Amino acid sequence: MSQLNGKNAVVTGGNSGIGLAIARRFAAEGADVTITGRRQAALDAAVAEIGGQVTAVQGDVTSEADLDRLAAQIQALHGKLDILVVNSGVAEPAALGEIGPEHFDKTFDINVRAALFTVQKLLPLMADGGAIVLVGSIAGFIGTPNYTVYGASKAAIRSFARTWAKELAPRGIRVNTLSPGPIDTPIFDNATDELRETLGKMIPLGRFGRPEEAAAAALFLASDQSSFVTGAELCVDGGLAQG
Repeated sequence: MSQLNGKNAVVTGGNSGIGLAIARRFAAEGADVTITGRRQAALDAAVAEIGGQVTAVQGDVTSEADLDRLAAQIQALHGKLDILVVNSGVAEPAALGEIGPEHFDKTFDINVRAALFTVQKLLPLMADGGAIVLVGSIAGFIGTPNYTVYGASKAAIRSFARTWAKELAPRGIRVNTLSPGPIDTPIFDNATDELRETLGKMIPLGRFGRPEEAAAAALFLASDQSSFVTGAELCVDGGLAQG
């Protein structure tokens, strides 16, 4: 039986990588899915790939006007929202001593500020008993050289989930964090074979994760299978950060 029949879901950054895999899985489980992204061509390709009840809304999550437009379209299409996956993010390296204001501002604008305002803008549409999944990273709690700012931004996402889980509990809205480790997505397309081999050896399961495995974890957090889970962090990392 499909787990998300009759549910309306939004996946930000749903046009590639983990976001695309989540949108695909949610649609397969019966949800009406709306995906967002900045690139219209990528959105069109994602909609064609997923098929089913999928709608694409082009926009930039750092733009309040675009978030307002997204909320208006969700209101017009469905009248309510049951599931929100905040997935949009950026991960760019910068070594300590070389971090500039532009790098810091860009990372926190997309990963932290946009996450906050995405939830805040769409919260009035959230049905009681709904689910919010914030996509974090194991970088939020392990030290990752050259990713000072990225790690801090994902630690903030984890903090959001803890606070919002308590704040939204009276409405029965659950808020959880999905924290992937190395997942074989386009973010690693330019990685050298040496880097991939090194990372693979560090992961207890001996390989990168697949986007579909992250999507399965997101489905658990978004569905009634996790009805008594809120404020939690689910790591999909092959054991990398758990030793």
